[in-house]
Amino acid sequence: MMPVRRDLRFALPPERACTWHAKGPYVTHFFNALSLLFPAGERFFMDSVRNYRDRIDDPVLKQQVLGFIGQEAMHTREHVEYNDLLDAAGLPAHKLDRRLWWMLNLFRKTLPQSFQLAITVALEHYTAMLANLLLSDATRIEGSEPGYTRMWTWHALEETEHKAVSFDVWNTVMKPGVGRYLLRTGTMLATTVLFWLIVFDYHVRLLIADRKRGGHLRGLWQIVKFLYGPRHGVFPGIAGEWLSFFRPGFHPWDHDNREHLARIDSLVAAVDAANATHPDAVRKATRRRVQAA
Repeated sequence: MMPVRRDLRFALPPERACTWHAKGPYVTHFFNALSLLFPAGERFFMDSVRNYRDRIDDPVLKQQVLGFIGQEAMHTREHVEYNDLLDAAGLPAHKLDRRLWWMLNLFRKTLPQSFQLAITVALEHYTAMLANLLLSDATRIEGSEPGYTRMWTWHALEETEHKAVSFDVWNTVMKPGVGRYLLRTGTMLATTVLFWLIVFDYHVRLLIADRKRGGHLRGLWQIVKFLYGPRHGVFPGIAGEWLSFFRPGFHPWDHDNREHLARIDSLVAAVDAANATHPDAVRKATRRRVQAA
């Protein structure tokens, strides 16, 4: 599977930043909390793979690494724009973003590069699991605002496309054996705890900052069903794939869901059509990026 860098830009309505999901603000802010992790997180992923790029001899894997870095760079750019909209809506997006940058920069300075790559492998498995949930069940996002829906679908498709790259780098540069297995699985356990602590912390802080739209008990019930519901809940939905990571012979493509990638061309066409219909929104987003730079 060869990742392809796609330079897509999304016209996201600023006024819908807190209410874009069809299930209401509680679920919207769960996705928004995830978005806050991506600029700092994906830069960390890129850097952890770059640390080992010179030790890769396989020309195919080298090309896959370039595609991986290119895709993650595009994701970072679009989520910076998305998060700017959250901050402009009165949410503490930039404050929470800076907190994560500080933590990951501390990891860069203090953790061995092998541990940094292991964190990337674990979190790339998380992004692949969550992407598969979004792509395999339309009820998780259907009826939501089209611009945000297209952006999350694009991100999920590309996370699926490159889901094995960091893992293949890991298997290439790390010496096989029990030590490699224990570092990979132990890091997954630690990363799972830290990842969900951060997500829930950010989610709660967004809800508190936006409490006027909270929806009270009805909104709370929506997020409980979204996360824990037995049929469509996030946690029941990823449990099996999460456990599979602990098999000694695990590989991300053991769960072969590449059929979803057939949707990429139609999604790109839909994004191009939306941008042609709303060129002012795209120009404003581009102008904000230039000003920020």
